[in-house]
Amino acid sequence: MSQSSLILDWTKKFVDPYAVLGVAVTADDNRILKRYRDTAKLLHPDRFGLEGNAKELATQLLASLVNPAYKQLKVEKGRNESVANLRIKVRLFHKKNGAIAPQSTIARQLLDHPVSAVDVFYEQAITKLANAQYHDLDQFESTTDQLSELNLVYLQLKLGDMGVREKRSGIIAAAEAKPFNITPTPVTSEVVTESYDQRHYRRAKQYAKNSNWTEVINELRDAIKLKGDKSEYHSLLGVAYLRQKNQGYARAHLKRALELDPNDPLVIKYAPQAGVVIPAAIEPQTNGKKAPIDPAASSPKRGGLFGFLRSGN
Repeated sequence: MSQSSLILDWTKKFVDPYAVLGVAVTADDNRILKRYRDTAKLLHPDRFGLEGNAKELATQLLASLVNPAYKQLKVEKGRNESVANLRIKVRLFHKKNGAIAPQSTIARQLLDHPVSAVDVFYEQAITKLANAQYHDLDQFESTTDQLSELNLVYLQLKLGDMGVREKRSGIIAAAEAKPFNITPTPVTSEVVTESYDQRHYRRAKQYAKNSNWTEVINELRDAIKLKGDKSEYHSLLGVAYLRQKNQGYARAHLKRALELDPNDPLVIKYAPQAGVVIPAAIEPQTNGKKAPIDPAASSPKRGGLFGFLRSGN
């Protein structure tokens, strides 16, 4: 089969722009733009050197599938229409055939998850597949098939939950819908009770351990959109901006964290580097008086947060 015929078949087969682009159906415009830019770099002709066939296939993929998918999803109206069309497809299938019986292992795993863990697993699965989607063009079709099925299964689990649409942060709605014929598997209490802002904060801390400050900022910005009165969100975000040498944003968030919690240990440790003055009444004391929480110390509430910062004052 010629590459032109192959591309034509794919344009008819892959009508889900979220699957083509490799993003969750809950992605917002910022995440869609980032994914598009990353994908366009992967499909750029220069990446393939003298590999004529691969270069031609990449060029056609970008022009015939990726660009139209991005054009559809880059505006809110297009995103809403795309999700609505997928919902209709799920409802029609369910009315005619019953619940979707997924073929891919990852979609079956999603179907077997309890409602409380569906959102987290779904986003992780999308990310895993997307990371491989355009790195090896031989795997594009099978990977996109899995992404398409994953989106349909997710929306099936959310039938009746009209809140599953885009949030400005790209976060899935908290309302839960009962899945079809699912036997829940045990999950930890951490997953069950974790709110969406806490989930972003947890991810931010993981990224911080690897000094991935760009992702720390992305996660914490989402967390703050959901809950803006957490000093630990602002203080860690301030540190991330500080590490990126963005003094203005670092100062703003560390100052806000100081207002929310004058004893926030990250603020006490890093605010001076951003030019934020800490009142003398809460500065660490060395004359025998009781000092506030040591940023490097461990405690049940804050102890796991500072290990990644100890070596980078």
